[in-house]
Amino acid sequence: MDERAALALLADELEYAGDDAAVVDDLVVTTDMLHETTDFPAGTTRYTAGWRAVGASLSDVAAMGAEAVAAVAAYAAPEFDGEELLAFVRGARDVCDLVGAEYVGGDLDGHDEFTVTTTAIGRFEEQPVPRSGATPGDRLCVTGTLGRSAAALEYFALAQDGDEKEGKDGNNTERANELFQFEPRIDAGRALAPHATAMMDSSDGLARSLHQLGEASGCGFEVDASCVPIAESLREATETDDEALERATTFGEDFELVATIPEGMVEVVREAVPVPISVLGSVVPREDGITMDGEEMPDRGFTHGSG
Repeated sequence: MDERAALALLADELEYAGDDAAVVDDLVVTTDMLHETTDFPAGTTRYTAGWRAVGASLSDVAAMGAEAVAAVAAYAAPEFDGEELLAFVRGARDVCDLVGAEYVGGDLDGHDEFTVTTTAIGRFEEQPVPRSGATPGDRLCVTGTLGRSAAALEYFALAQDGDEKEGKDGNNTERANELFQFEPRIDAGRALAPHATAMMDSSDGLARSLHQLGEASGCGFEVDASCVPIAESLREATETDDEALERATTFGEDFELVATIPEGMVEVVREAVPVPISVLGSVVPREDGITMDGEEMPDRGFTHGSG
C-alpha cells in the first residue's frame, strides 16, 4: 500500500484528511517526514536539509492561503555531530525568517538513518483554500517555475560522478544545494487566497497535483504544454525540450502553488501575487479528463511507499 492508498483508507476515519493542512479554529497545522535515502541526495548539506524540511511544511501552509506562524522539527540521526546539528537549525531558522515565521525548536533522537519530522502552524484571516472548489471555466495557474529540484538532482549526480568543475554558478554540489533551497510561497498563497477556488502545492509534481485537485473538485483540466513554466536550470540540465517538459510536470518537489481562479480574475491575481503566475489552461468537466495538448496526462509523480 503506497501513501495515496493509505490516505484513501484513512479518509473515512479522519475528518480533516485530504487538504495540504488541517484546519483547527483559525489555524492550519501540517506535518511532514523526510528521510536521507529518499529526500536528501548525497551532497545535501545539513543547512539545506534544515531549510528544505521545514520549507516543505511551510509550503503546505502556503497552499491553504495562510500566514506562516511557527515551525518545529524532530531531528534524528545515528549520532549527533555538533556542526551538522547547528547547520540544520540555521537552515530551518533562515527559511522561517524568509517567510515571517519563527523556528521555535523541536526534538532530538537517535535513528539508524538521518530523518526529520517537521510541523508548521499557520493562521488565516478569512477562509482557508481547500482543494475542492475548482469549477469548469476556471483558469488553472501555477506560481514560479517547475523543475528546480529535478535540476538539482542532476547536479548532485554529476558531483557524485566526480564532476566538480567550477563555473559561473560554482561547483555542482554548491549549485545543487542552492536549487534545493526553495522559497515557500507564503506571500503568494495569501495573495491568491481571496481569489482562488482551489489550491495545493506541487510537491508531488504538476501532473499528480492535477489528478488530486480533479478528484477533490470533481473536475478535469485542459493544459497547454507551451504554457508550462520550465525552470532555466532544468533546461540546462536536460538534453531536449521534451525531456525538460516531462521532468517539469512529473518530478515534483518544487513546492510551487497550483491554483484555480475565476476566468475574469487572472489580471487581478497577476497584479496581487508577488511572483510570476503562469496560466496553464482551464478547468473542464470531469468526463473530459485531464489532458495536455489534447492527450491524456497520466497520473505520474512522487508517491511515498511506491518503490
